[in-house]
Amino acid sequence: MSSKHHKEIYIIRHGETDFNRQRIVQGSGIDSSLNDLGHAQARAFHTFYQSVPFELVITSNLQRTHQTVAPFTEQGLIWEQTPWINEINWGVHEGKKSEPWMIEAYRSMIQEWGRGNFDARLREGESARELAQRLEQFVDHLRQRPEATILVCSHGRALRCLMCLLKGQHLREMESYAHSNTGLFKVRQDGDDFIVDLENDIRHLQTSAFERL
Repeated sequence: MSSKHHKEIYIIRHGETDFNRQRIVQGSGIDSSLNDLGHAQARAFHTFYQSVPFELVITSNLQRTHQTVAPFTEQGLIWEQTPWINEINWGVHEGKKSEPWMIEAYRSMIQEWGRGNFDARLREGESARELAQRLEQFVDHLRQRPEATILVCSHGRALRCLMCLLKGQHLREMESYAHSNTGLFKVRQDGDDFIVDLENDIRHLQTSAFERL
């Protein structure tokens, strides 16, 4: 069987940013950097998984994903950037610390998604349907890549949507996925099917080496 039809895909969320810590909405329009903890999380992930024979690294266009996988890409691994896995655009909420009106608007949108209205969006933002459409293009791209072992770095909401697509779930299931900074979702492609073996695994952050950082 060719590697095209059987591959292992390691999908992680980026490391922590100061915006994460301060609970400021990021989305696709805020190109924030990792903070010290985020860089430490990235190093811990690399230390834990550096023996995996990655052949390709794919990130979003946002630098917080670039910095998270830098310990791998700096070794010369093939690196591809794509807006398909950028974070969702949160519209007028981006760059703002959550206020009651924002929380209310967000909850209302999530309720609409729960009812199956995936065209609901925050003002000037992206809908769940639009997010899923670009992530579907990414899934098709993954299917076609010839590499057998791939590392992907993306974002929280994008990951929730991506997991639903890979598992063939309804988009209503997005809320069931937790996503820690550098949490790992390990996926196998077997033929046309994707099998998720790990979800939001953070063992690399529970080592004594990381605790000393």
